[in-house]
Amino acid sequence: MSFNPKAMRQQVQRMQEQLRRIQEDLAEKTVEVTVGGGAVRVVMNGHQELREITIAPEVVDPNDVAMLQDLIVAAVNQAVERSKELAEASFGGVFGNLGLPGLF
Repeated sequence: MSFNPKAMRQQVQRMQEQLRRIQEDLAEKTVEVTVGGGAVRVVMNGHQELREITIAPEVVDPNDVAMLQDLIVAAVNQAVERSKELAEASFGGVFGNLGLPGLF
């Protein structure tokens, strides 16, 4: 099989277009995480951008701010992890076709 630069260039252009579309989709897709039995809810998009935090009023205790802070940290960390998984799943189809180890 001979090397065909034109076919390679077309394949690269198709891949670039797929990546652009995936990036746009990830900006619109969101993950939602709740912790503390629904006390804190976090929404994050596929670019790991925090979109929303909701805190149930009953968990706002001025005498236990540390607990609320811990819940927020846990929710944000879980949302980041889920957002990364969403991105990996989205990009996996593109990079998986290359057969290169270590890419998703």
